[in-house]
Amino acid sequence: MINVKKVLLKWESYWFKVLGRWRSCPLACPVERTPHRHVFWSWFGSFLAITATSYLAIKTNSPLFMAPFGATSVLIFGVPDSPLAQPRNVIGGNCLVALVSLIILQLLGSSPWAMGVAVSSAIAIMQITRTLHPPSGAVALVVMMTKPDWQFLLTPAFEGSMILVLCAVIFNNLAEERTYPKHWL
Repeated sequence: MINVKKVLLKWESYWFKVLGRWRSCPLACPVERTPHRHVFWSWFGSFLAITATSYLAIKTNSPLFMAPFGATSVLIFGVPDSPLAQPRNVIGGNCLVALVSLIILQLLGSSPWAMGVAVSSAIAIMQITRTLHPPSGAVALVVMMTKPDWQFLLTPAFEGSMILVLCAVIFNNLAEERTYPKHWL
C-alpha cells in the first residue's frame, strides 16, 4: 500500500530543491564583479589561444572542433581556479573522449543512438579518470558528426588542448593575482 504522506513529503522535498534556492537569493542578489584587469587577461589570452587553435581547425578541416575549444577557453581564462579548468581535465578530458568516441564511431557508426552512447560514455570515462571537462562532451559529438580518422586524436584533440593550456599558463600568470594551474595532475 502506498503511504500518501511519504509520497507528498518526497514531492514537496523535490520541489523545494528545484525552487527553494531561487527564493533564498533573488535576482537582486549581489554577484561578485570580475576586476577589469582579469577581464583584460581573459580576453587577451583567449583571443590568442582561439586564434592559434583556429589554424588547427583549418589545417584538419574540422571547424566544429572550435566549439569545444571556445567552451574550454571560457573555463581556463574566465574561471581558471575551477577544477574543471585544470590541465589534467582539459587535456585528459579532450583526448580520452576523442579516443572513446572514435572507438564508438568504428563500432556503432554515427546514428543518433550512437551519439548518445558516445556522450554518455564520455561522461562516465571522465568521471572514472577524474578528468571531467564539460566541453569534452561536445568533442564526442564532433567526432560522431565529422567522422574523422584516428589522426583526430593528435590533431586537433591533443595539440589543440596543449595550445589552450599553454596559453592559459602564460597569460593567467601574467596577472599578479591569478595563478594557473592550481595543479597539474
